[in-house]
Amino acid sequence: MKHTVTTFPGREIKIEDKNYLYFGGTAYLGLQTDRNFQDIYIQNILKYGTNYGASRKSNIQIAIFDKAENYLANLVGSESCTTMSSGYLAGQFVTQAFANKTYKLFYAPNTHSALYQTKQKSKKASSYVTFSSLNFAVRHHLEKNKKAIPVIFLDAIDFSGVNYPNFEGLAQLPLSQLILVVDDSHGIGIVGENGSGVFKKIASLNPKELIVSCSLGKGFGVQSGAIFGTSERITNLTETEFYGGASPASPANIASIIDGQEVFTIKRKQLQENIELFLKHVTVTRKFHFMNGHPAFSFQDEELTAYLEQHHIIVTSFRYPNKDSKLMSRIVISAAHTKDDILELSNVLNKYL
Repeated sequence: MKHTVTTFPGREIKIEDKNYLYFGGTAYLGLQTDRNFQDIYIQNILKYGTNYGASRKSNIQIAIFDKAENYLANLVGSESCTTMSSGYLAGQFVTQAFANKTYKLFYAPNTHSALYQTKQKSKKASSYVTFSSLNFAVRHHLEKNKKAIPVIFLDAIDFSGVNYPNFEGLAQLPLSQLILVVDDSHGIGIVGENGSGVFKKIASLNPKELIVSCSLGKGFGVQSGAIFGTSERITNLTETEFYGGASPASPANIASIIDGQEVFTIKRKQLQENIELFLKHVTVTRKFHFMNGHPAFSFQDEELTAYLEQHHIIVTSFRYPNKDSKLMSRIVISAAHTKDDILELSNVLNKYL
C-alpha cells in the first residue's frame, strides 16, 4: 500500500496520525536525521552555499571537489575518482562511454536500470537470468568476435546474494578479457574496510578493467554520485561534453563526506550491532535473502508486508523500477533504530514465521 508522509521517514513515520516503526528505505546509517551529521552539513551549507550550478570546467574551481575525489579514491582503492550530482547520472555517464561498436555489452542478473543505455532499454535489452547463461554467451562472443571488447554490467549488491560478498558467479567469467562496470550504490559507505565498498574485492579477481559507479547518498547521506577507475578512464570521462555540460554535486554535500568521517565510523559500528541483534532474536531467517554484514533482508511474501503494517511496522514494498517489474519487498535495519525497535520487529516476525 502506498502512503504519503510529510517528513523524512526515519526510524519512525506518522501515517494518518498513527505512529509506525519504519524498516525500509536506503538511509542505512541514519545520517539524514542524525544531529551530529546535520550540524556538519549545515556548516558546509553556510560555507559553500546551497547549490553550485557552474561547470566543473569553469575558470573558477572549488578546491573541495579535488580534495574529496582524492579522499574517495584512496578509500575505495582506485587510481582515480570523479563525482557527479547523482548515482543514476554516474551510471548513465559510464554506460554511454561504451555506446559504440568497439564494445559488446552484457548485463548480469538483476542489473540496475542506471547501467542500461536508454536506447538499448527501449529495445528491451535485458539481463541474463543466470551467470551460467551469461558465461556461455560471453565465451561464445570471444570465440566469434575478436574485435568487440565484452563489457559486463552488474550490481555489486543485488539483494539476491548472488554477487556480494563472494562474487562466485562473476569469478566464472573470463575476467582477464572483460571490462567490468559495477554499481556499488548499496555497498559503498556500508561494507568493506571503513566503508570502502567492493572495489578492492572485485579488483582482486583481475578483470581487464574495472569501473565502479555509485550513489553516495545511501552510504554517506548526501545527494551525489561517484565513478572510480583508472586515471586514464576518469580523465577520458571528464574531458567529454557530457561532463563539462553538467552541474556538479553540491560542494556542501561533497565536503560533508570528508568532514563526516568520525560520524560514519560510529554509525557503521552501530549498524553492525543492530544487524547482529536482529539476527540473534529473529527465529527464522530462511524466509529472507540477505548478505553477511548488509542490513537489507529481502522477501517475496506480500502477506508478510500486510501483517507487519497491521502491527504498525512499515517496510519497503513496491514494484521497481516500473509498474511491470516484480514486487520488491525488504526489511532494512538502520543505525538509527534502537534496541527496542529491533526487538519489537523480531517479536512481531517470530509470531508470523
